[in-house]
Amino acid sequence: MELFDLYTYDGRKTGETIQRGTNAPAGRYRYIVHIVVFNSLGEMLIQQRQPFKTGWSGMWDVSAGGSVIAGETVQQGAEREVREELGLEISLDGVVPSLCLRFNEGFNEIYIVNADPDLNKLQLQPEEVRQVKWAGRDEILDMIDRGVFVTYNKSFIELLFHFRDNNDIFQAEDPTGQNGETVWEQES
Repeated sequence: MELFDLYTYDGRKTGETIQRGTNAPAGRYRYIVHIVVFNSLGEMLIQQRQPFKTGWSGMWDVSAGGSVIAGETVQQGAEREVREELGLEISLDGVVPSLCLRFNEGFNEIYIVNADPDLNKLQLQPEEVRQVKWAGRDEILDMIDRGVFVTYNKSFIELLFHFRDNNDIFQAEDPTGQNGETVWEQES
């Protein structure tokens, strides 16, 4: 029986838990995590979910993901998920999520990792993962069109590829020279 900690709308732990398969009560939320691994060629490590798995059965998905269990930090949950699903040991010490998105019952923290694991040495979790491969942006977008990849918004996939090398939302420095600093003018 897996338990999930519950949080307030602003991410504070309430001390309450729910069991897997139970909906969070109104005003309570839980955390899920996704870990997106990119190689040095700019390809994303994707996994195919097992055909007997509930939800998105047999479809391709980002590298790894799942629910943060009770007592874990979000970071610990992310490290555990990628270790369980892929047999890949990563450390997220000092790493902050690249994105935090809301869904109906919680928060989805997304970590982007640059690494070049040997796919033949990964130990796939048989209950979860059928196979893995490297894929480029265009291939993943085509897989979404063909209905074989989890039906993320295409802009989400584009954003993941953007954040692979750049955790900034700006494309250039502030042309005013203020670089986000507020400048107060004193009245005379």
